[in-house]
Amino acid sequence: MSIEKDINQKKFRNPYHKVTINMMYTNSWLINKYAKILRPYNLTDQQFKVLKILRENHPQACSVNYIIEGMVDKMSNVSRLVDKLVAKKLVTKVKSTFDLRSVNVVLTEKGKFIIEELLIVVDDYENSFFGLEVSEIFLLNKFFEKLKSN
Repeated sequence: MSIEKDINQKKFRNPYHKVTINMMYTNSWLINKYAKILRPYNLTDQQFKVLKILRENHPQACSVNYIIEGMVDKMSNVSRLVDKLVAKKLVTKVKSTFDLRSVNVVLTEKGKFIIEELLIVVDDYENSFFGLEVSEIFLLNKFFEKLKSN
């Protein structure tokens, strides 16, 4: 389906306007796709990203600032996200041994199990839904990186 049909818009000001709208629409589309995957686990995409960051560093604990640096959405309220993950018993907070004012976060066994399971589901999904060849995926990534470098 074309972006024109997706958003019921007949005309764009120029090709740059069209690609901008298309990328924003596609971002929203992807967020909705991931929300469906994460819904049975009672997780948001931002909570999922926190769990992924913690998994990459497991068994070491991560500071909240370290987690913020790894987030796609830099405006995320990581402290609030961590609190929600603590309530779900997926992570725990531990005092930093270097800075007593700082709190570090570490995966629980339940959190580790959930993220490992989810990564398999997400990998399968990502490998199947795009409908693009691997060479096209590399090209698309190249275009996105070029766009962001300007």
